[in-house]
Amino acid sequence: MAGNMNESDFYTPEQDLEGKWEHRERAGLPRVLLLGDSISIGYTPFVVSMLAGIANVSRPTKGGRPINWGSTDFGVASLGQQLGDGRWDVIHFNWGLHDIAYRNPESQEQGHRDKINGTLSTEPDRYKSNLEQIVALLKRAGTKLIWASTTVVPPNEAGRFEGDEVKYNEIAKEIMEDNGVLINDLYNVSRQFGPEMFTAPGNVHFTKEGYEKLAAQVASTIQSALAGHAG
Repeated sequence: MAGNMNESDFYTPEQDLEGKWEHRERAGLPRVLLLGDSISIGYTPFVVSMLAGIANVSRPTKGGRPINWGSTDFGVASLGQQLGDGRWDVIHFNWGLHDIAYRNPESQEQGHRDKINGTLSTEPDRYKSNLEQIVALLKRAGTKLIWASTTVVPPNEAGRFEGDEVKYNEIAKEIMEDNGVLINDLYNVSRQFGPEMFTAPGNVHFTKEGYEKLAAQVASTIQSALAGHAG
């Protein structure tokens, strides 16, 4: 299944694509790579701005558009070829919302989401195995790794059950702790958002204000990791 997927299979709202995605690196600054789904795409431009002059922040693109890394199945299948031979001072990454989504080919919801009659995208055991493979791969490419916990699933989401993100975050937490990976708790940040921070009721995506708040946490965590590495 994973071998047949590509980044176009994963939905990214157009508003999350606003911003510049091709960046010229400034000599002498540390290199930071962001990986994740459309949530990370939404906060990337803000992180780039917040860390301007501090770090070169980028993420893989295709045709000038940021790659939505979707599920861990896609990450395992595609990450190696996208990372290339470069070395990163910090890699900040997340997989989760696509893994906990239920899909039904007959559903008319965006992404064929259907938590009543659909099938879970990634069972917990496979999520664990996939993440372990991803971490092992990233360790070879990055000096410092930062895992971002999966953001909150709001009430009445069409293809995801509230609380599943918590269960999968616990799986990820165990893997990250075993591998010495720093955890950036974006779940807790997003859990405090009011309804006005989401693009619509039952939607996992955020407004610009929501993404900016997430970005502040991401930028602060990356800057602390860089300072610790330098020391």
